[in-house]
Amino acid sequence: MRAKLTTTFQSLQVRNYRLFASGQLIKLIGTWMMFIAQDWLVLRLGSPTDLGIVTACQFAPVLLLTLLSGRLADRYDKRLLLLIANALWTVLALGMSMLVLTDLVQLWHVYVFALLLGTASAVETPVRQSFVSELVGTSLLPNALSLNAAVFNSARILGPALAGLAIAAFDVGPVFMISAVSSIAPLFSVARMRTAELHRDELPPRGERDSAKVIDGLRYVARRADLMLPMALMSVIGMTLFNFQLTLAALAKTVFKTSAATFGLFTTALAVGALVGAFAGSGRRSRPSVWLVLGSALACSAFGTAVGLATAYWLVVVLLLPTGFFMVFFAQASNQRVQLGVDASFRGRVMALWVLVFLGTNPVGAPIIGWVAEHLGAGASIWMGGLISLTAASVALAWQLRRSGTRLRLAKKGPFLSLSA
Repeated sequence: MRAKLTTTFQSLQVRNYRLFASGQLIKLIGTWMMFIAQDWLVLRLGSPTDLGIVTACQFAPVLLLTLLSGRLADRYDKRLLLLIANALWTVLALGMSMLVLTDLVQLWHVYVFALLLGTASAVETPVRQSFVSELVGTSLLPNALSLNAAVFNSARILGPALAGLAIAAFDVGPVFMISAVSSIAPLFSVARMRTAELHRDELPPRGERDSAKVIDGLRYVARRADLMLPMALMSVIGMTLFNFQLTLAALAKTVFKTSAATFGLFTTALAVGALVGAFAGSGRRSRPSVWLVLGSALACSAFGTAVGLATAYWLVVVLLLPTGFFMVFFAQASNQRVQLGVDASFRGRVMALWVLVFLGTNPVGAPIIGWVAEHLGAGASIWMGGLISLTAASVALAWQLRRSGTRLRLAKKGPFLSLSA
């Protein structure tokens, strides 16, 4: 057990990564609390369609700016870029919390806040993704990425649960203020890092850095089918199914007629499964196979479809556990397959493209899903997205089987049957 724990948390032995992870955990707990409070505020001020518009505003800058941010990550000091982006996030969060606390907030304020916050995220996210390799080096990168997912999902468990209780007790205003204060943590953690212990080469001369172009990163990925497949899958599943922030809020309020605490329970159930999924891949030391990516995509899509079709509140909670597990297991395996297969000189731009397909599809999908939730029901918005994702994963599996000339076979392992290539 001691050996297993040591292996699982091996990256935490690195001081710089330990600072990074702790700062992210504090910030993300506050961020998830803010997301819950924001969604509940929008539903109070408007409708599920408005919630879809807010989600689109939040992710639109990712669609527009992420590739440029990846270029910045390949040209400049990632640590400095993280300090600037997190400082901007803190200022925005403090401003929004004051509007809510003073009861001056209107729906258009939430739109503007979501758009500006998305701009800060569009800069910070690809830089943070590519910065992890500088914290731990290539040998520990799979473990560090798994722990990143565990940190994210630990926050997704604690944040919504705390937000549900806090909203019920104090209303949404204090929740926004807690989020603003928590966003200061990454500033301290990044500032305290020892730059001499970072795993990176010196920045090349400015002339060489200027040659790092976005189009070169896109061409690099286009030539690599092993990178294109997980990115294409993530773009479809991310757009149609990974909108639980929107759909679970609508499901709790409009279908089951419950409170913010119930919305928090839905999100927490999803996050518990996701946390287990994150730790399930923490012992991985090599690049995940394409079959692992495809299998987890199929499972994620199937369970997501079942969530949308469930008619009982308790059944939704139960189904969200395996949905969360395979959702993160798929995202994590895809992320590791991309990061461990990319040349270091292209990492910033490739990870920016990864963030674009992971988050940038939300501006396209969120308004449509919000409309479907309002006019056809929140359950339909989930199961329809699940079926589209299941179709995409099946097509990707058929393409990979045809391309590789591999056949699927059913094998018996003890009392179980397993499908393998």
